Amino acid sequence: MTWEAWFTLVIAVGTVVLLVRDQVAPAVAVLGADMSLMLAGVIDPGAAFAGFSNPAPVTVAALFVVARAVEKTGALQPLVAAALGNGRGHGNEPGRLRLARLLAPTAGASAFLNNTPIVAMLAPQVADWATKRGMSPSRLLMPISFATILGGMLTVVGTSTNLVVSGLLEQAGLAPIGMFEITRVGFPVAVVGVAFLILFSGMLLPDRRTARQTMQEESREYVMQMVVARSGALDGLSVEDAGLRHLEGVFLAEVRRREEVIAPAAPETVLLGGDQLTFVGRVDVVRDLQGMRGLVSAERKHELHGDEGVHTFFEAVVSGASALVGKTLAESEFRSRFQAVVIAIHRAGSRVNAKLGTVRIKEGDTLLLLADRGFRERWRDRNEFLLVSHLGGSPPVSTRKALLVGLITFAIVAIAGAGLLPILHASLLGAFAMIGFGVLTPGEARNALDADVLVVIAASFGIGAAMEQSGLAAGLGEGIVGGFAQWGPVAVLLAVVLATVALTELITNNAAAVLVFPIAISIAAELGLDPRPFAIAIAIAASASFLTPIGYQTNTMVYGLGGYRFTDFVRLGFPLTIAVIAATVLFVPVFWPF
Repeated sequence: MTWEAWFTLVIAVGTVVLLVRDQVAPAVAVLGADMSLMLAGVIDPGAAFAGFSNPAPVTVAALFVVARAVEKTGALQPLVAAALGNGRGHGNEPGRLRLARLLAPTAGASAFLNNTPIVAMLAPQVADWATKRGMSPSRLLMPISFATILGGMLTVVGTSTNLVVSGLLEQAGLAPIGMFEITRVGFPVAVVGVAFLILFSGMLLPDRRTARQTMQEESREYVMQMVVARSGALDGLSVEDAGLRHLEGVFLAEVRRREEVIAPAAPETVLLGGDQLTFVGRVDVVRDLQGMRGLVSAERKHELHGDEGVHTFFEAVVSGASALVGKTLAESEFRSRFQAVVIAIHRAGSRVNAKLGTVRIKEGDTLLLLADRGFRERWRDRNEFLLVSHLGGSPPVSTRKALLVGLITFAIVAIAGAGLLPILHASLLGAFAMIGFGVLTPGEARNALDADVLVVIAASFGIGAAMEQSGLAAGLGEGIVGGFAQWGPVAVLLAVVLATVALTELITNNAAAVLVFPIAISIAAELGLDPRPFAIAIAIAASASFLTPIGYQTNTMVYGLGGYRFTDFVRLGFPLTIAVIAATVLFVPVFWPF
Protein backbone atom coordinates (compact mmCIF):
# COMPACT_ATOMS: atom_id res chain seq x y z
CA MET A 1 0.00 0.00 0.00
CA THR A 2 1.05 3.62 -0.52
CA TRP A 3 1.96 5.97 2.32
CA GLU A 4 -1.42 7.67 1.80
CA ALA A 5 -3.17 4.35 2.45
CA TRP A 6 -1.13 3.69 5.58
CA PHE A 7 -1.73 7.23 6.84
CA THR A 8 -5.47 6.88 6.20
CA LEU A 9 -5.49 3.55 8.05
CA VAL A 10 -3.77 5.12 11.07
CA ILE A 11 -6.24 8.03 11.08
CA ALA A 12 -9.24 5.68 10.70
CA VAL A 13 -8.09 3.39 13.51
CA GLY A 14 -7.30 6.38 15.73
CA THR A 15 -10.76 7.79 15.10
CA VAL A 16 -12.38 4.48 16.03
CA VAL A 17 -10.32 4.33 19.24
CA LEU A 18 -11.35 7.88 20.21
CA LEU A 19 -15.00 7.10 19.52
CA VAL A 20 -14.90 3.83 21.47
CA ARG A 21 -13.20 5.38 24.49
CA ASP A 22 -15.40 8.50 24.45
CA GLN A 23 -12.34 10.67 24.93
CA VAL A 24 -13.79 13.44 22.78
CA ALA A 25 -17.18 14.20 21.27
CA PRO A 26 -17.88 12.17 18.08
CA ALA A 27 -18.09 15.35 15.99
CA VAL A 28 -14.65 16.46 17.19
CA ALA A 29 -13.09 13.05 16.46
CA VAL A 30 -14.55 12.67 12.96
CA LEU A 31 -14.02 16.29 11.91
CA GLY A 32 -10.47 16.16 13.29
CA ALA A 33 -9.75 13.06 11.21
CA ASP A 34 -11.20 14.73 8.13
CA MET A 35 -9.00 17.80 8.63
CA SER A 36 -5.90 15.68 9.25
CA LEU A 37 -6.38 13.82 5.97
CA MET A 38 -6.82 17.10 4.13
CA LEU A 39 -3.76 18.75 5.70
CA ALA A 40 -1.65 15.69 4.89
CA GLY A 41 -2.67 15.95 1.26
CA VAL A 42 -4.45 12.61 1.11
CA ILE A 43 -7.61 14.41 -0.04
CA ASP A 44 -8.18 17.92 -1.34
CA PRO A 45 -10.48 20.46 0.36
CA GLY A 46 -13.26 19.65 -2.09
CA ALA A 47 -13.34 16.00 -1.03
CA ALA A 48 -12.83 16.85 2.65
CA PHE A 49 -15.88 19.11 2.76
CA ALA A 50 -18.02 17.38 0.15
CA GLY A 51 -20.23 15.93 2.88
CA PHE A 52 -21.33 19.40 3.98
CA SER A 53 -22.95 19.95 0.58
CA ASN A 54 -24.29 16.41 0.31
CA PRO A 55 -28.10 16.05 0.59
CA ALA A 56 -27.82 13.58 3.49
CA PRO A 57 -27.02 15.91 6.45
CA VAL A 58 -29.40 18.59 5.15
CA THR A 59 -32.22 16.06 4.85
CA VAL A 60 -31.49 14.71 8.34
CA ALA A 61 -31.58 18.27 9.72
CA ALA A 62 -34.98 18.91 8.14
CA LEU A 63 -36.36 15.66 9.53
CA PHE A 64 -35.11 16.58 13.03
CA VAL A 65 -37.37 19.65 12.82
CA VAL A 66 -40.35 17.59 11.65
CA ALA A 67 -39.84 15.06 14.45
CA ARG A 68 -39.65 17.86 17.03
CA ALA A 69 -42.98 19.21 15.82
CA VAL A 70 -44.55 15.76 16.17
CA GLU A 71 -43.18 15.47 19.70
CA LYS A 72 -44.29 18.96 20.73
CA THR A 73 -47.86 18.59 19.53
CA GLY A 74 -48.30 15.03 20.78
CA ALA A 75 -49.35 13.88 17.31
CA LEU A 76 -48.54 10.29 18.27
CA GLN A 77 -50.48 10.46 21.54
CA PRO A 78 -53.57 8.64 20.18
CA LEU A 79 -51.26 5.83 19.06
CA VAL A 80 -49.78 5.59 22.57
CA ALA A 81 -53.18 5.60 24.24
CA ALA A 82 -54.53 2.92 21.93
CA ALA A 83 -51.46 0.72 22.34
CA LEU A 84 -51.37 0.82 26.14
CA GLY A 85 -55.09 0.74 26.78
CA ASN A 86 -56.65 1.08 30.20
CA GLY A 87 -56.62 -2.54 31.32
CA ARG A 88 -54.55 -3.71 34.24
CA GLY A 89 -51.47 -5.84 33.70
CA HIS A 90 -51.28 -9.40 34.98
CA GLY A 91 -48.39 -9.68 37.41
CA ASN A 92 -45.09 -8.78 35.83
CA GLU A 93 -45.97 -10.09 32.35
CA PRO A 94 -47.07 -7.36 29.93
CA GLY A 95 -48.67 -9.96 27.69
CA ARG A 96 -47.69 -10.63 24.09
CA LEU A 97 -50.86 -9.06 22.72
CA ARG A 98 -50.28 -5.79 24.52
CA LEU A 99 -46.62 -5.85 23.51
CA ALA A 100 -47.66 -6.35 19.89
CA ARG A 101 -50.06 -3.39 20.10
CA LEU A 102 -47.20 -1.29 21.42
CA LEU A 103 -44.28 -2.40 19.24
CA ALA A 104 -45.97 -2.65 15.83
CA PRO A 105 -47.15 0.99 15.66
CA THR A 106 -43.92 2.15 17.29
CA ALA A 107 -41.90 0.52 14.52
CA GLY A 108 -44.31 1.93 11.94
CA ALA A 109 -43.92 5.49 13.26
CA SER A 110 -40.14 5.11 13.26
CA ALA A 111 -40.23 4.37 9.55
CA PHE A 112 -41.01 8.04 8.91
CA LEU A 113 -39.78 9.90 12.00
CA ASN A 114 -36.47 10.13 13.81
CA ASN A 115 -36.56 7.43 16.49
CA THR A 116 -34.98 9.55 19.25
CA PRO A 117 -38.03 11.81 19.85
CA ILE A 118 -40.31 8.79 19.54
CA VAL A 119 -38.53 7.09 22.43
CA ALA A 120 -38.35 10.40 24.34
CA MET A 121 -42.12 10.65 24.05
CA LEU A 122 -42.97 7.00 24.70
CA ALA A 123 -40.51 5.89 27.36
CA PRO A 124 -41.63 8.06 30.32
CA GLN A 125 -45.30 7.34 29.65
CA VAL A 126 -44.73 3.61 29.34
CA ALA A 127 -42.64 3.59 32.52
CA ASP A 128 -45.40 5.40 34.44
CA TRP A 129 -48.07 3.12 32.98
CA ALA A 130 -46.17 -0.05 33.91
CA THR A 131 -45.29 1.13 37.42
CA LYS A 132 -48.89 2.02 38.22
CA ARG A 133 -49.96 -1.50 37.21
CA GLY A 134 -47.35 -3.34 39.24
CA MET A 135 -45.23 -4.23 36.21
CA SER A 136 -41.52 -3.69 35.75
CA PRO A 137 -40.86 -1.10 32.99
CA SER A 138 -37.76 -3.11 32.08
CA ARG A 139 -40.04 -5.58 30.28
CA LEU A 140 -41.18 -2.84 27.89
CA LEU A 141 -38.59 -0.11 27.44
CA MET A 142 -35.80 -2.09 25.73
CA PRO A 143 -38.27 -3.68 23.28
CA ILE A 144 -39.51 -0.16 22.44
CA SER A 145 -35.97 1.01 21.69
CA PHE A 146 -35.27 -2.05 19.55
CA ALA A 147 -38.61 -1.65 17.72
CA THR A 148 -37.75 1.93 16.72
CA ILE A 149 -34.39 0.73 15.39
CA LEU A 150 -36.12 -1.98 13.35
CA GLY A 151 -38.74 0.48 12.12
CA GLY A 152 -35.99 2.78 10.89
CA MET A 153 -35.05 0.08 8.37
CA LEU A 154 -38.39 0.37 6.59
CA THR A 155 -37.80 3.55 4.55
CA VAL A 156 -34.86 5.69 3.48
CA VAL A 157 -35.95 8.45 5.90
CA GLY A 158 -36.41 6.02 8.78
CA THR A 159 -32.89 6.63 10.08
CA SER A 160 -30.06 8.98 9.27
CA THR A 161 -27.87 5.99 8.35
CA ASN A 162 -30.10 5.14 5.38
CA LEU A 163 -29.76 8.71 4.15
CA VAL A 164 -25.99 8.60 4.64
CA VAL A 165 -25.68 5.44 2.53
CA SER A 166 -27.97 7.00 -0.06
CA GLY A 167 -25.70 10.04 -0.14
CA LEU A 168 -22.63 7.85 -0.50
CA LEU A 169 -24.20 6.08 -3.48
CA GLU A 170 -24.95 9.42 -5.07
CA GLN A 171 -21.37 10.58 -4.42
CA ALA A 172 -20.12 7.42 -6.14
CA GLY A 173 -22.13 8.26 -9.25
CA LEU A 174 -24.91 5.74 -8.56
CA ALA A 175 -28.63 6.31 -8.05
CA PRO A 176 -29.64 7.23 -4.49
CA ILE A 177 -31.89 4.93 -2.49
CA GLY A 178 -35.55 5.47 -3.30
CA MET A 179 -38.08 6.32 -0.60
CA PHE A 180 -39.43 2.76 -0.35
CA GLU A 181 -36.65 0.88 -2.13
CA ILE A 182 -35.11 -0.35 1.11
CA THR A 183 -38.57 -1.49 2.27
CA ARG A 184 -38.18 -4.65 0.22
CA VAL A 185 -35.61 -5.96 2.67
CA GLY A 186 -36.40 -3.69 5.62
CA PHE A 187 -39.95 -4.98 5.95
CA PRO A 188 -39.13 -8.70 6.33
CA VAL A 189 -36.18 -7.85 8.63
CA ALA A 190 -38.42 -5.65 10.79
CA VAL A 191 -41.17 -8.29 10.87
CA VAL A 192 -38.70 -10.95 11.98
CA GLY A 193 -37.24 -8.62 14.61
CA VAL A 194 -40.52 -7.36 16.04
CA ALA A 195 -41.95 -10.89 16.11
CA PHE A 196 -38.88 -12.03 18.04
CA LEU A 197 -39.36 -9.22 20.58
CA ILE A 198 -43.03 -10.04 21.04
CA LEU A 199 -42.40 -13.75 21.51
CA PHE A 200 -39.22 -13.80 23.58
CA SER A 201 -38.54 -10.47 25.33
CA GLY A 202 -40.81 -11.47 28.22
CA MET A 203 -38.69 -14.57 28.80
CA LEU A 204 -35.26 -13.03 28.24
CA LEU A 205 -35.62 -9.73 30.10
CA PRO A 206 -35.56 -9.77 33.91
CA ASP A 207 -37.51 -7.48 36.21
CA ARG A 208 -35.37 -4.48 37.14
CA ARG A 209 -36.03 -1.76 39.68
CA THR A 210 -35.99 1.59 37.91
CA ALA A 211 -34.39 4.81 39.09
CA ARG A 212 -37.74 6.38 39.97
CA GLN A 213 -38.81 3.28 41.91
CA THR A 214 -35.55 3.34 43.83
CA MET A 215 -36.03 7.01 44.60
CA GLN A 216 -39.53 6.49 45.90
CA GLU A 217 -38.59 3.40 47.96
CA GLU A 218 -35.32 4.72 49.38
CA SER A 219 -36.10 8.42 49.64
CA ARG A 220 -36.23 8.31 53.43
CA GLU A 221 -32.64 7.20 53.46
CA TYR A 222 -31.27 10.39 51.96
CA VAL A 223 -33.83 13.23 51.91
CA MET A 224 -34.80 15.16 55.03
CA GLN A 225 -36.29 18.55 55.84
CA MET A 226 -35.20 20.77 58.70
CA VAL A 227 -36.44 24.19 59.83
CA VAL A 228 -34.27 27.14 60.88
CA ALA A 229 -35.17 27.95 64.51
CA ARG A 230 -36.42 31.50 65.02
CA SER A 231 -33.83 33.57 66.91
CA GLY A 232 -31.64 30.45 66.83
CA ALA A 233 -27.94 30.10 66.10
CA LEU A 234 -28.45 30.12 62.31
CA ASP A 235 -31.11 32.84 62.03
CA GLY A 236 -29.64 35.67 59.96
CA LEU A 237 -26.51 33.81 58.83
CA SER A 238 -25.64 33.03 55.24
CA VAL A 239 -25.47 29.42 54.06
CA GLU A 240 -21.67 29.69 53.99
CA ASP A 241 -21.37 31.21 57.48
CA ALA A 242 -23.83 28.68 58.91
CA GLY A 243 -21.48 25.87 57.85
CA LEU A 244 -24.05 24.32 55.50
CA ARG A 245 -22.10 24.78 52.29
CA HIS A 246 -19.45 22.08 52.59
CA LEU A 247 -21.01 19.38 54.74
CA GLU A 248 -19.40 15.94 54.45
CA GLY A 249 -21.63 13.55 52.54
CA VAL A 250 -24.67 15.83 52.48
CA PHE A 251 -25.72 19.06 50.79
CA LEU A 252 -28.42 21.68 51.04
CA ALA A 253 -30.81 21.17 48.11
CA GLU A 254 -33.29 24.03 48.57
CA VAL A 255 -34.57 26.70 50.92
CA ARG A 256 -38.33 27.21 51.14
CA ARG A 257 -39.44 30.54 52.61
CA ARG A 258 -43.21 30.79 52.72
CA GLU A 259 -44.17 30.97 49.00
CA GLU A 260 -40.62 31.47 47.78
CA VAL A 261 -38.32 28.56 46.89
CA ILE A 262 -34.57 29.12 46.54
CA ALA A 263 -32.92 26.28 44.68
CA PRO A 264 -30.09 25.75 44.47
CA ALA A 265 -29.18 27.71 47.58
CA ALA A 266 -26.18 29.98 46.94
CA PRO A 267 -23.41 30.38 49.56
CA GLU A 268 -24.52 33.96 50.17
CA THR A 269 -28.21 33.06 50.70
CA VAL A 270 -29.22 34.42 54.13
CA LEU A 271 -31.21 32.04 56.32
CA LEU A 272 -34.18 33.36 58.28
CA GLY A 273 -36.10 31.81 61.13
CA GLY A 274 -38.87 29.58 59.81
CA ASP A 275 -37.03 28.70 56.59
CA GLN A 276 -37.53 25.08 55.58
CA LEU A 277 -34.31 23.44 54.38
CA THR A 278 -34.15 20.27 52.28
CA PHE A 279 -30.98 18.21 52.73
CA VAL A 280 -29.85 15.31 50.57
CA GLY A 281 -27.10 12.84 51.46
CA ARG A 282 -26.11 9.72 53.36
CA VAL A 283 -28.61 8.63 55.97
CA ASP A 284 -26.19 8.82 58.89
CA VAL A 285 -25.12 12.36 58.07
CA VAL A 286 -28.66 13.53 57.44
CA ARG A 287 -29.68 12.26 60.86
CA ASP A 288 -26.75 14.09 62.44
CA LEU A 289 -28.34 17.35 61.26
CA GLN A 290 -30.97 16.87 63.95
CA GLY A 291 -28.30 17.62 66.52
CA MET A 292 -27.08 20.83 64.87
CA ARG A 293 -27.79 24.01 66.85
CA GLY A 294 -30.28 26.26 65.14
CA LEU A 295 -32.03 23.49 63.22
CA VAL A 296 -35.16 21.60 64.21
CA SER A 297 -36.80 18.67 62.48
CA ALA A 298 -39.64 19.48 60.09
CA GLU A 299 -41.23 16.25 61.41
CA ARG A 300 -42.12 15.06 57.95
CA LYS A 301 -40.24 13.56 55.07
CA HIS A 302 -39.77 15.38 51.82
CA GLU A 303 -42.58 14.59 49.41
CA LEU A 304 -41.46 13.06 46.12
CA HIS A 305 -44.64 13.49 44.14
CA GLY A 306 -43.43 16.60 42.37
CA ASP A 307 -46.91 18.06 42.04
CA GLU A 308 -46.76 20.79 44.68
CA GLY A 309 -44.91 24.06 44.84
CA VAL A 310 -42.53 25.65 42.39
CA HIS A 311 -39.98 22.83 42.25
CA THR A 312 -40.42 19.24 41.20
CA PHE A 313 -38.46 16.12 40.31
CA PHE A 314 -37.02 15.01 36.96
CA GLU A 315 -35.05 12.16 35.47
CA ALA A 316 -32.30 13.16 33.03
CA VAL A 317 -30.24 10.71 30.98
CA VAL A 318 -26.72 12.02 30.29
CA SER A 319 -25.74 12.19 26.62
CA GLY A 320 -22.40 11.03 25.29
CA ALA A 321 -21.92 14.52 23.86
CA SER A 322 -22.58 16.19 27.22
CA ALA A 323 -19.93 18.36 28.82
CA LEU A 324 -20.78 16.56 32.08
CA VAL A 325 -19.16 13.30 30.96
CA GLY A 326 -15.90 12.68 32.80
CA LYS A 327 -16.50 15.45 35.33
CA THR A 328 -17.87 15.50 38.84
CA LEU A 329 -20.93 17.55 39.73
CA ALA A 330 -18.67 19.97 41.58
CA GLU A 331 -16.28 20.37 38.63
CA SER A 332 -19.14 21.04 36.22
CA GLU A 333 -20.75 23.51 38.67
CA PHE A 334 -23.96 21.62 38.11
CA ARG A 335 -26.18 23.49 40.53
CA SER A 336 -25.37 26.97 39.26
CA ARG A 337 -25.25 25.95 35.59
CA PHE A 338 -28.50 23.97 35.45
CA GLN A 339 -30.35 25.56 38.37
CA ALA A 340 -31.05 22.06 39.66
CA VAL A 341 -29.90 19.74 42.42
CA VAL A 342 -28.93 16.10 41.85
CA ILE A 343 -30.75 13.92 44.36
CA ALA A 344 -29.25 10.62 43.21
CA ILE A 345 -27.23 9.08 40.36
CA HIS A 346 -28.23 5.73 38.87
CA ARG A 347 -25.85 3.63 36.83
CA ALA A 348 -26.17 0.07 35.52
CA GLY A 349 -29.44 -0.57 37.32
CA SER A 350 -28.54 0.68 40.80
CA ARG A 351 -28.02 3.89 42.73
CA VAL A 352 -24.43 5.08 43.07
CA ASN A 353 -23.67 4.90 46.78
CA ALA A 354 -21.05 7.61 47.13
CA LYS A 355 -20.77 11.29 47.86
CA LEU A 356 -22.48 12.73 44.81
CA GLY A 357 -20.05 15.60 44.41
CA THR A 358 -17.15 13.18 43.90
CA VAL A 359 -18.78 10.86 41.33
CA ARG A 360 -17.53 11.26 37.75
CA ILE A 361 -20.47 11.30 35.38
CA LYS A 362 -20.62 8.70 32.59
CA GLU A 363 -22.65 8.49 29.41
CA GLY A 364 -26.01 6.89 30.12
CA ASP A 365 -26.11 7.86 33.81
CA THR A 366 -29.59 8.74 35.00
CA LEU A 367 -29.69 11.80 37.25
CA LEU A 368 -32.62 12.29 39.60
CA LEU A 369 -33.04 16.05 39.90
CA LEU A 370 -34.88 18.64 41.95
CA ALA A 371 -35.50 21.70 39.80
CA ASP A 372 -38.07 24.31 38.84
CA ARG A 373 -40.86 23.26 36.51
CA GLY A 374 -39.24 24.90 33.49
CA PHE A 375 -36.19 22.61 33.62
CA ARG A 376 -37.48 20.18 30.98
CA GLU A 377 -38.32 22.88 28.46
CA ARG A 378 -34.92 24.51 28.90
CA TRP A 379 -32.86 21.36 28.45
CA ARG A 380 -34.91 18.87 26.41
CA ASP A 381 -33.40 19.98 23.09
CA ARG A 382 -29.82 20.42 24.28
CA ASN A 383 -26.94 17.99 23.81
CA GLU A 384 -26.43 17.61 27.55
CA PHE A 385 -29.28 15.13 28.03
CA LEU A 386 -30.80 12.48 25.79
CA LEU A 387 -34.00 12.41 27.79
CA VAL A 388 -35.58 14.66 30.42
CA SER A 389 -38.79 13.39 31.97
CA HIS A 390 -40.95 14.73 34.77
CA LEU A 391 -41.60 12.28 37.61
CA GLY A 392 -45.26 11.75 38.31
CA GLY A 393 -46.35 14.03 35.47
CA SER A 394 -49.37 13.32 33.31
CA PRO A 395 -48.78 12.29 29.69
CA PRO A 396 -48.75 15.08 27.11
CA VAL A 397 -52.07 15.85 25.50
CA SER A 398 -52.45 16.27 21.76
CA THR A 399 -52.70 19.93 20.78
CA ARG A 400 -54.97 21.47 18.18
CA LYS A 401 -52.08 21.51 15.72
CA ALA A 402 -51.43 17.76 16.02
CA LEU A 403 -53.65 17.04 13.00
CA LEU A 404 -51.83 19.67 10.94
CA VAL A 405 -48.47 18.16 11.87
CA GLY A 406 -49.74 14.71 10.91
CA LEU A 407 -50.91 15.99 7.51
CA ILE A 408 -47.58 17.72 6.81
CA THR A 409 -45.65 14.58 7.77
CA PHE A 410 -47.87 12.45 5.55
CA ALA A 411 -47.40 14.92 2.69
CA ILE A 412 -43.60 14.65 2.99
CA VAL A 413 -43.77 10.87 2.73
CA ALA A 414 -46.35 10.88 -0.08
CA ILE A 415 -44.55 13.48 -2.20
CA ALA A 416 -41.15 11.83 -1.83
CA GLY A 417 -42.60 8.33 -2.25
CA ALA A 418 -44.42 9.26 -5.44
CA GLY A 419 -41.27 10.79 -6.85
CA LEU A 420 -42.87 14.25 -7.24
CA LEU A 421 -39.91 15.82 -5.40
CA PRO A 422 -36.61 14.48 -4.09
CA ILE A 423 -36.54 13.59 -0.41
CA LEU A 424 -34.36 16.62 0.33
CA HIS A 425 -36.86 19.06 -1.17
CA ALA A 426 -39.90 17.43 0.45
CA SER A 427 -38.22 17.36 3.88
CA LEU A 428 -37.16 21.02 3.67
CA LEU A 429 -40.65 22.09 2.61
CA GLY A 430 -42.11 20.14 5.54
CA ALA A 431 -39.67 21.68 8.03
CA PHE A 432 -40.41 25.22 6.82
CA ALA A 433 -44.14 24.46 6.91
CA MET A 434 -43.84 23.58 10.62
CA ILE A 435 -42.35 27.02 11.24
CA GLY A 436 -44.62 28.87 8.81
CA PHE A 437 -47.81 27.49 10.40
CA GLY A 438 -46.54 28.39 13.88
CA VAL A 439 -46.11 24.82 15.13
CA LEU A 440 -42.49 25.60 16.02
CA THR A 441 -40.75 28.89 16.60
CA PRO A 442 -37.47 29.46 14.75
CA GLY A 443 -35.68 28.97 18.06
CA GLU A 444 -37.39 25.64 18.68
CA ALA A 445 -36.53 24.50 15.16
CA ARG A 446 -32.90 25.47 15.69
CA ASN A 447 -32.75 23.64 19.02
CA ALA A 448 -34.22 20.53 17.39
CA LEU A 449 -31.06 20.11 15.31
CA ASP A 450 -28.49 17.72 16.71
CA ALA A 451 -25.30 19.46 15.58
CA ASP A 452 -23.10 16.58 16.73
CA VAL A 453 -24.92 14.08 14.51
CA LEU A 454 -24.94 16.45 11.52
CA VAL A 455 -21.21 17.18 11.76
CA VAL A 456 -20.40 13.48 12.12
CA ILE A 457 -22.40 12.69 8.97
CA ALA A 458 -20.91 15.52 6.91
CA ALA A 459 -17.29 14.98 8.02
CA SER A 460 -17.51 11.21 7.57
CA PHE A 461 -17.76 11.62 3.80
CA GLY A 462 -14.20 12.97 3.75
CA ILE A 463 -12.87 9.89 5.55
CA GLY A 464 -14.69 7.65 3.09
CA ALA A 465 -13.21 9.59 0.16
CA ALA A 466 -9.71 9.23 1.65
CA MET A 467 -10.14 5.46 2.02
CA GLU A 468 -11.17 5.21 -1.61
CA GLN A 469 -8.60 7.63 -3.14
CA SER A 470 -5.63 6.35 -1.11
CA GLY A 471 -6.24 2.74 -2.12
CA LEU A 472 -6.92 1.64 1.46
CA ALA A 473 -10.47 0.50 0.64
CA ALA A 474 -9.22 -1.55 -2.31
CA GLY A 475 -6.54 -3.18 -0.16
CA LEU A 476 -8.95 -4.11 2.62
CA GLY A 477 -11.48 -5.26 0.04
CA GLU A 478 -8.96 -7.58 -1.57
CA GLY A 479 -8.29 -9.11 1.84
CA ILE A 480 -11.96 -9.83 2.40
CA VAL A 481 -12.37 -11.17 -1.12
CA GLY A 482 -9.37 -13.44 -0.68
CA GLY A 483 -10.82 -14.90 2.50
CA PHE A 484 -14.46 -15.34 1.50
CA ALA A 485 -14.78 -15.30 -2.30
CA GLN A 486 -14.23 -19.08 -2.51
CA TRP A 487 -17.65 -19.56 -0.84
CA GLY A 488 -19.44 -17.23 -3.23
CA PRO A 489 -20.81 -13.66 -3.16
CA VAL A 490 -23.25 -14.42 -0.33
CA ALA A 491 -20.32 -15.26 1.95
CA VAL A 492 -18.63 -11.98 0.98
CA LEU A 493 -21.89 -10.13 1.71
CA LEU A 494 -22.02 -11.85 5.11
CA ALA A 495 -18.48 -10.68 5.85
CA VAL A 496 -19.41 -7.10 5.01
CA VAL A 497 -22.52 -7.29 7.21
CA LEU A 498 -20.58 -8.75 10.16
CA ALA A 499 -17.91 -6.04 9.87
CA THR A 500 -20.59 -3.34 9.82
CA VAL A 501 -22.44 -4.78 12.84
CA ALA A 502 -19.19 -5.04 14.81
CA LEU A 503 -18.26 -1.43 14.04
CA THR A 504 -21.71 -0.02 14.78
CA GLU A 505 -21.54 -1.44 18.31
CA LEU A 506 -18.23 0.33 18.87
CA ILE A 507 -18.79 3.68 17.15
CA THR A 508 -21.73 5.65 15.75
CA ASN A 509 -23.83 3.88 13.14
CA ASN A 510 -23.23 6.63 10.60
CA ALA A 511 -19.46 6.45 10.99
CA ALA A 512 -19.60 2.65 10.70
CA ALA A 513 -21.51 2.89 7.43
CA VAL A 514 -19.08 5.42 5.98
CA LEU A 515 -16.03 3.32 6.91
CA VAL A 516 -17.37 0.08 5.43
CA PHE A 517 -19.01 1.56 2.32
CA PRO A 518 -15.83 2.23 0.24
CA ILE A 519 -14.51 -1.23 1.13
CA ALA A 520 -17.75 -2.81 -0.07
CA ILE A 521 -17.66 -0.82 -3.33
CA SER A 522 -14.10 -2.04 -3.94
CA ILE A 523 -15.15 -5.62 -3.21
CA ALA A 524 -17.98 -5.36 -5.75
CA ALA A 525 -15.59 -3.98 -8.36
CA GLU A 526 -13.04 -6.72 -7.61
CA LEU A 527 -15.63 -9.46 -8.11
CA GLY A 528 -17.49 -7.76 -10.94
CA LEU A 529 -20.70 -7.56 -8.86
CA ASP A 530 -23.39 -4.91 -8.57
CA PRO A 531 -22.47 -2.67 -5.58
CA ARG A 532 -26.09 -1.89 -4.72
CA PRO A 533 -26.86 -5.04 -2.67
CA PHE A 534 -23.76 -4.34 -0.58
CA ALA A 535 -24.87 -0.74 0.03
CA ILE A 536 -28.37 -1.82 1.07
CA ALA A 537 -26.94 -4.47 3.40
CA ILE A 538 -24.64 -1.88 5.01
CA ALA A 539 -27.60 0.45 5.64
CA ILE A 540 -29.50 -2.35 7.42
CA ALA A 541 -26.50 -3.69 9.34
CA ALA A 542 -25.31 -0.26 10.50
CA SER A 543 -28.64 0.24 12.26
CA ALA A 544 -28.65 -3.23 13.86
CA SER A 545 -27.25 -2.02 17.19
CA PHE A 546 -28.79 -4.21 19.87
CA LEU A 547 -25.83 -5.48 21.91
CA THR A 548 -24.88 -2.50 24.09
CA PRO A 549 -26.64 0.44 25.74
CA ILE A 550 -24.24 2.93 24.13
CA GLY A 551 -24.27 1.67 20.54
CA TYR A 552 -27.46 3.59 19.68
CA GLN A 553 -29.02 6.70 21.23
CA THR A 554 -32.38 5.13 21.99
CA ASN A 555 -30.66 2.29 23.86
CA THR A 556 -28.85 4.82 26.02
CA MET A 557 -32.12 6.64 26.70
CA VAL A 558 -33.84 3.57 28.15
CA TYR A 559 -30.71 2.20 29.87
CA GLY A 560 -31.17 4.11 33.13
CA LEU A 561 -34.91 4.63 32.80
CA GLY A 562 -35.46 0.87 32.76
CA GLY A 563 -32.88 0.13 35.46
CA TYR A 564 -31.04 -2.19 33.05
CA ARG A 565 -27.62 -3.72 33.47
CA PHE A 566 -25.16 -3.85 30.60
CA THR A 567 -25.63 -7.62 30.18
CA ASP A 568 -29.40 -7.23 29.73
CA PHE A 569 -28.77 -5.84 26.26
CA VAL A 570 -26.67 -8.83 25.32
CA ARG A 571 -29.30 -11.20 26.66
CA LEU A 572 -32.02 -9.85 24.36
CA GLY A 573 -29.87 -8.21 21.72
CA PHE A 574 -27.58 -11.08 20.73
CA PRO A 575 -30.24 -13.46 19.37
CA LEU A 576 -32.01 -10.47 17.78
CA THR A 577 -28.76 -9.45 16.07
CA ILE A 578 -28.29 -12.98 14.73
CA ALA A 579 -31.86 -12.96 13.41
CA VAL A 580 -31.39 -9.58 11.68
CA ILE A 581 -28.06 -10.64 10.13
CA ALA A 582 -29.58 -13.88 8.83
CA ALA A 583 -32.63 -12.08 7.41
CA THR A 584 -30.46 -9.43 5.74
CA VAL A 585 -28.13 -11.93 4.07
CA LEU A 586 -31.12 -14.02 2.98
CA PHE A 587 -33.34 -11.28 1.53
CA VAL A 588 -30.89 -8.75 0.04
CA PRO A 589 -29.69 -11.03 -2.83
CA VAL A 590 -33.31 -11.89 -3.60
CA PHE A 591 -34.34 -8.28 -4.28
CA TRP A 592 -30.95 -6.97 -5.49
CA PRO A 593 -29.25 -9.77 -7.45
CA PHE A 594 -25.47 -9.63 -7.61
